[in-house]
Amino acid sequence: MAQPASQKQITVGDVRITYLPDGHGRIDKFAMFPGTTPEGWRLHPEWLDESGRVVASIGGFLIQTGGRNVLVDTGYGAHEVEFPGFGPFVGGRFLQNLATTGVEPRDIDTVIYTHLHLDHIGWTSRIVNGNRELTFSRARHLLMSSEWDFWSGPDQGPLQSALGPGLEEVRQPLENHTEFIRDGQVIAPGVNVIATPGHTPGHLSLVVSSGAERAIILGDVMHCPVQFDEADWSVVFDVDQGLARRTRDRVMRELEDPSTVSADGHFADAVFGRVMPAQGKRQWQGIP
Repeated sequence: MAQPASQKQITVGDVRITYLPDGHGRIDKFAMFPGTTPEGWRLHPEWLDESGRVVASIGGFLIQTGGRNVLVDTGYGAHEVEFPGFGPFVGGRFLQNLATTGVEPRDIDTVIYTHLHLDHIGWTSRIVNGNRELTFSRARHLLMSSEWDFWSGPDQGPLQSALGPGLEEVRQPLENHTEFIRDGQVIAPGVNVIATPGHTPGHLSLVVSSGAERAIILGDVMHCPVQFDEADWSVVFDVDQGLARRTRDRVMRELEDPSTVSADGHFADAVFGRVMPAQGKRQWQGIP
């Protein structure tokens, strides 16, 4: 049975990437992947828990390269919420897992958001001595301008509005502390931005490369390894499902390179893995 992923570290050449768990969600599979059927899921029981729900790990990644400490997303935060029709989401372990790496919030020099859904921004700010302040107060906070503009506008729709960044917790603290980045930009030694829109308008991923090795931190390009087998399965949270599918196909082709590791913070059991050829289909194999 699927379980939330635990903390894990890999190296890509001389770059260290650590997955920092914050919590997890256990989501109704038909609500998460509309249009799927019991027959379809019977082929993929390994991605479900004992209650038949999709296990979605929640966390972020610490990239350590060239003396830099870069955070990719900040988890869900210290919350435990039951979302009607979907299921429970819990968080709260992000900072304690960061501490196990020997890195403190003041040591983070860059925070980069793949996008601004609530399970990726949870530790953006916190209350200290009665005042709200940025958790990573010395860091640059980076994202795509199209992502910021989307959440600043009126047209998200009810589902997206429920998933988006809170005003007091995220948007106001970031208001004068946000830098916009672009496709192809170098963020740190060996760390490059790639635009991967569809899940949200300004969604991005990161390519981490060193020597002949590389990893792609996917963000929410994918939510579950079942999508390697079932390429048509789109999550309900995608703003533009057609564009998200095209982006997913493009990234999956990149992951077929045997020198490339995938890193997806929502995958159950193992967030790092490789795509292996298997009888003309893609097969994802986690790195335990």
